[in-house]
Amino acid sequence: MIAPTFESLATKHAKPGRVAFCKVDVDAQGDVARQYGVRAMPTFLVLRAGAVVDTIQGANPPALIAAVEKAVKLAAGPGGAAGAAFSGTGHRLGGSGVGGSAPAARGAASVARPFSWSLSGFLEALIGFFGLYFWSLFSLDPYKAAENSPFNKNRPPPPRTGGTRPAGRPGFKTLSDLGAS
Repeated sequence: MIAPTFESLATKHAKPGRVAFCKVDVDAQGDVARQYGVRAMPTFLVLRAGAVVDTIQGANPPALIAAVEKAVKLAAGPGGAAGAAFSGTGHRLGGSGVGGSAPAARGAASVARPFSWSLSGFLEALIGFFGLYFWSLFSLDPYKAAENSPFNKNRPPPPRTGGTRPAGRPGFKTLSDLGAS
């Protein structure tokens, strides 16, 4: 509903070095969502000099149009020159600055998830997968069988039952007990 309005505003008002439009997937970039306090979808933020100057929550095309037109006027500054907001090197949402010798490589590294290979983790996942598969394959109710399977990592451990020692008899002996035997 709001996407066509956003796209038309981006096409009409985007100017390199002055006004930029971007979309952030808050599921993939949770840190960015927390940093800017995004609590509703969609949320539109107007940034100037790294600070939020306007926030529109929800699909409200008239408010979005008004905020973008206001931001375009601020970006143009007096006499049509770029304002102080665009005098720096810039930053990527969720990453580091853009300036430097290899911005593409640094931008890709800031978005990529760290990857580490673990043979034990791989084997554990493989055993869990095949264990759940065969456990549920040979049952009448596969969903219930997978839920109750010992391979289910989301199942809480069974409650511990009381000990098997008879009441009144300690499980250890003292020196006086040794002398009485």
